[in-house]
Amino acid sequence: MKNENPVIWFEIYVDNINRAKKFYESVFDYEFNQLPMPDSASDMEMYFFPSDMHSENRASGALVKMEGMSPGNNSTLVYFYSQDCSIEEAKIEAAGGSICRPKTSIGQYGFIVLATDTEGNMFGIHSMN
Repeated sequence: MKNENPVIWFEIYVDNINRAKKFYESVFDYEFNQLPMPDSASDMEMYFFPSDMHSENRASGALVKMEGMSPGNNSTLVYFYSQDCSIEEAKIEAAGGSICRPKTSIGQYGFIVLATDTEGNMFGIHSMN
């Protein structure tokens, strides 16, 4: 088996897609693209995190509003890449989220920040600096 990143996709479930989109755009300084949904999925709204088909060793994903799927208290923790996770950490509370664990060393593996978004979902930010 190759030693490759096995994670290829993630979904962050939200109640208020516009509020969640604004939060992630504010913290990470990027814009989402909306995926047009077919009639068979009219109960879903999806906004993609920036990605392309040629990204290697990085997962892609989306904010998703879907009937029957509630945010918060889930067992999935997504970590976002950062040059220095203290940069995004400084933006989280102003964007409406909260810090669960401030920038913390994980030794030779770098640093992490754990936070909660506006929908109650915990996420992580990882950097080597």
